[in-house]
Amino acid sequence: IFMLRAMTGLAVASALFAQTARFEVASIRPGRTDQPRGGGLTTGNGKLLVENETLKRCMMGAFSVGPNQIVGGPPWLETDTFYISAKAEEPTDDDAVIMTMLRELMKDRFKLESHRESRTIQAYVLGVAKNGPKLQKSAGGEWTTQWGRGRITSKVTTMDHFAEVLSRMLDFPVVNETGIDGVFDLKIEWTNADTGPSIFTALHKINPGTINPGTIDTDKDGRRSD
Repeated sequence: IFMLRAMTGLAVASALFAQTARFEVASIRPGRTDQPRGGGLTTGNGKLLVENETLKRCMMGAFSVGPNQIVGGPPWLETDTFYISAKAEEPTDDDAVIMTMLRELMKDRFKLESHRESRTIQAYVLGVAKNGPKLQKSAGGEWTTQWGRGRITSKVTTMDHFAEVLSRMLDFPVVNETGIDGVFDLKIEWTNADTGPSIFTALHKINPGTINPGTIDTDKDGRRSD
């Protein structure tokens, strides 16, 4: 059980930034029904690319929450898809800044209004297995993250951020309890078919550890309370 900020209406869990960041340019086009849905979000170097994704998926990325933390809203949030291409005025590899800009973009273009509240919900805890992690340390370079359609590719990323990305793909949020510092290049692939590997099997291959149900409390701002 987790005490995390959730959302009602169009409310989602989020930490508000003191200053509002916005994209310099942004293009939004309706999605295509003749193309596979769920191309994911790609960020890096001050750019955001959303490929045939629903607004709910964009909200999950922008607010670093799982689908169960989004409550309410019109039905089209989960059905209509969009292509979004946006660029910040200055290059940045800070995903938090890009996600702040995405929140502002959704507010401006889709008239998204949100508020926060605390609820008790289930979640996963990401830990270290007995044999230890098999992570590829990053050699540096440009920070990028891609997720969607059975894959996560994240370069120059921390385990905290990796847990956030996992939260976007699972039904429940993921909390990083690995205690692993540093930056890594991570890639996992899976399928939702019965015969293919699940996201949990794919995760064990890189073995940052285990991902199991756990308990944690957070305060009203979403931070952990010990």
